[in-house]
Amino acid sequence: MFSFLKKEVLVTSAIVFFSISAFADSDHNGAGLGLTSEGLKPVRADGHAPIGVMGDHMHKQGEWMLSYRFMHMDMEGNRDGETELSPEQIIANTANRFFGIAGQPANLRIVPTEMTMDMHMFGAMFAPTDWLTLMAMGMYIEKSMDHVTFNGAGTARIGTFTTKSKGIGDTKISGLIKLYEDSMHHIHLNAGLSIPTGSNEKRGDALLPNGTIRNIRLPYPMQLGSGTVDILPGLTYSGILNRFTWGAQYMGTFRTGDDEGYSLGDKQEVSGWFAYQWQPWISNSIRLSYTHEGQIDGIDPNIVGPVQTADPDNIGGDNVFLHLGLNLAGQSGIIRGHRLAVEAGLPLHRDLNGPQMETDLIVTAGWQYAF
Repeated sequence: MFSFLKKEVLVTSAIVFFSISAFADSDHNGAGLGLTSEGLKPVRADGHAPIGVMGDHMHKQGEWMLSYRFMHMDMEGNRDGETELSPEQIIANTANRFFGIAGQPANLRIVPTEMTMDMHMFGAMFAPTDWLTLMAMGMYIEKSMDHVTFNGAGTARIGTFTTKSKGIGDTKISGLIKLYEDSMHHIHLNAGLSIPTGSNEKRGDALLPNGTIRNIRLPYPMQLGSGTVDILPGLTYSGILNRFTWGAQYMGTFRTGDDEGYSLGDKQEVSGWFAYQWQPWISNSIRLSYTHEGQIDGIDPNIVGPVQTADPDNIGGDNVFLHLGLNLAGQSGIIRGHRLAVEAGLPLHRDLNGPQMETDLIVTAGWQYAF
């Protein structure tokens, strides 16, 4: 974990250093909240929410915005509720829900120990009118999960293995509908759908308690898509006063129907943020987020095994994260309208439907260009 954090900090620091150097050159007069050296109105670095917030802002009629976001999630260790558990505790105290099926032991014998997820998100926004902004986002996902396998009885570890999956994720389309706006406050409705373009039938090799390797359908956390059309309602508020901006957002994910015998749990997300603009080209943000995700409804008959991730009851829970962000905005020349941003999130509270993997770090970096 510490080696990962060290690498992430070094990479992020390098990005920030070179970004600041480039963007600082775009506003030589240090005009603060005044005009740029070209006599143009400054582009506020905090004009958008922190990069980890989606669907936070609207555009004026005829405007476009293209974006790319990279999100990395790092998970290490397990917990049930708020209690951290070792692999030995899990296999000693957790029943295998598939016991009775041929070859299935009474207790769990395989435990995930670490997982990473990298998500590449490509977005586009267009405003046909001042009161409506359309948005679409596609994504490419890469997941990796390390496991330890125990023998058929007792606490002897017989080996480790890693499963991986990658490919296109689900596609999101939505409309942002303006409800209210004045010189300080803005409120809009988020109304969207998630289209199941991501696979939920990925397979991989697993080391079983009897020492054999078998190709299986990967458990739920390793799949790339929900398999269902999901409704994405939300409400976003933002405010601005001099060098300060702030905002709050609610986003829901509600599953419709099922696929492969199950549907993922509904999700509720609430986020609030505050940002301070040091100069038009640079601002810092702080954000608090809360996420609640329900358990899976149903079960995929092809996902069977003495591992916690195969049990649909061991999914979801509550997470509270604190996120710190840096936002940069080009002011003139060819970089005007371009934004770079990075945000890192650390957990404050985790209460999980476990045993399951706990999220330790979320890093999001991105580029946005409006024209």
